[in-house]
Amino acid sequence: MSKVLDYIALIVVIIGAVNWGLIGFFRFDLIAVLFGDMSWFSRIVYGLVGICGLYLFTFFMKIGDEA
Repeated sequence: MSKVLDYIALIVVIIGAVNWGLIGFFRFDLIAVLFGDMSWFSRIVYGLVGICGLYLFTFFMKIGDEA
């Protein structure tokens, strides 16, 4: 089950990274276009990206344990 959570978190963070790339290069916020500018659903998506990013931060500890 942990592997499934890892992959889901990775996919969500990649979506967030692509969105930030679009914002940085083109001033285009894909999440806001799809779900509305700071609508309740877009805020949930932004929150999930942040939570998944923090979860993936624990991978640094896993990498340190393997070395």
